Amino acid sequence: MAEHHAHNGFEEVTCREFVELVTDYWDDALPVDQLELVEEHLVMCDWCKTYLDQMRVTVEETSQTVEPEPVPAATEEALLAAFHDWKERS
Repeated sequence: MAEHHAHNGFEEVTCREFVELVTDYWDDALPVDQLELVEEHLVMCDWCKTYLDQMRVTVEETSQTVEPEPVPAATEEALLAAFHDWKERS
């Protein structure tokens, strides 16, 4: 999970952290306190609002134009294992 940075005694989310959290933000998977910090950041940061809008459009357009292919079970397991290993190291 991304760390929050203290500034003037208050916690805040940086732009880099927002980029890391955008998927969880879309999926409503953030804890309430972190969600509030992300939304406060979006109020103040035009760059991250633009990034969020661009990502939303990209996902919408891609999902409409690309026919999804099934992922073989072995590939999915290998990808999940690699992701979990990476998360444990970071």
